[in-house]
Amino acid sequence: MKIFIESIIMAFDAVRANKLRSGLTLLSIAIGIFAIIGAGTAVTSLNNSVNGELASLGQNTFQIRRRPSIIMSNREWQKYRSRKPIDFAMARDFKRQMESAEAISINDSESNLIVKANNLSTDPTVNVEGIDEGYFVCNNVTIDEGREFTAEDISLNRNVIIIGRDVAERLFPFGSPLGQQVTVKGHRFTVIGLQKKRGSILGESLDDLVYVPISIYQKYFAEFVSLTIYVKSSSKEALGFTTDEAIGVMRTLRNVKPGDDNNFEIETNESLATSFAGFTSYLTMFGFASGAIALIAAGVGIMNIMLVSVKERTREIGVRKAIGAKRWNIMSQFVIEAITLCQIGGIFGIILGFIGGLALGSALGFSSASVPTEWVIGSVAICTLLGILFGSYPAWKAASLDPIEALRYE
Repeated sequence: MKIFIESIIMAFDAVRANKLRSGLTLLSIAIGIFAIIGAGTAVTSLNNSVNGELASLGQNTFQIRRRPSIIMSNREWQKYRSRKPIDFAMARDFKRQMESAEAISINDSESNLIVKANNLSTDPTVNVEGIDEGYFVCNNVTIDEGREFTAEDISLNRNVIIIGRDVAERLFPFGSPLGQQVTVKGHRFTVIGLQKKRGSILGESLDDLVYVPISIYQKYFAEFVSLTIYVKSSSKEALGFTTDEAIGVMRTLRNVKPGDDNNFEIETNESLATSFAGFTSYLTMFGFASGAIALIAAGVGIMNIMLVSVKERTREIGVRKAIGAKRWNIMSQFVIEAITLCQIGGIFGIILGFIGGLALGSALGFSSASVPTEWVIGSVAICTLLGILFGSYPAWKAASLDPIEALRYE
């Protein structure tokens, strides 16, 4: 224990004796650990935020799309781009033929539009969602004031609209929006509902949007690509049966031959979470790669500091050997010093990572962003390994000094 404490004290002495060199080396370690901690914080916060949003949709809802929501490579894109779209007629036939679903919704959207009312207008950031009466059940969307769409709104092509809180606060700051007129892309709508505030995800507001009937959306907005169909089963236990029925109906509607692969995608909340986790794993690898480069450079600096320390303390090493110190005593002392230096830099890196995590949460609108405990423990382990790897050679060199030659060293 005494040797351990003395080694730590000597490590701090080495930092004080070589302030600039030590400072740059410790900064490299801090940057490396910050990159690793930052990647861990970003990935954990992103996954938690997305998983929380998916969980709010319910565990017995799935989507049917032309192609996956997340495409990882251009090769995959080439595979999916030739698939024929899910058009409105096909979606209506699907909805009509499904028997086991509790609710089905047809959806499409267009982003970055402006909504106007009287002399006020929003920024060009509003999403317009074309939906039907089943959307609110499938996606657990709540209307705070007014009413939801009805089947008659869809079938009669009524120019009605439901708006999000951000839009309402911008266009109607002093009164209720219900019954008021708004204009989107030159078309006038009557406000019949106000969505309950939902907050944001990944820095994007979930309240900066409006809903219009899918039939009206097809008429006024759609630059048609492909529709999304949401399906909600009656329970979590019935999800598998409803999914199988949906696959069968879609294969029939899209003329998929027996034995051929589906030319559409079924995405559950669980599969979406898994796909997103695969995407964010690239952030983890990037953080580790960046951190590894900085840590290798820092390791070389640690070795340089320790070699200088060996040279400056050659006579001291000779005295210690002369009075009976063993090779492992000398080696352990210098390795502990190297580990201590690495841990000093690591602590600063962890602190920077914690601050970066809080800044990330604030910037992206996460409810909470914290450094995962396992990443902190991993960082401490990495710093320890770094100290052992790059401190071993100077320690071996110190332990190999001839005591007589060391005592003569000036």
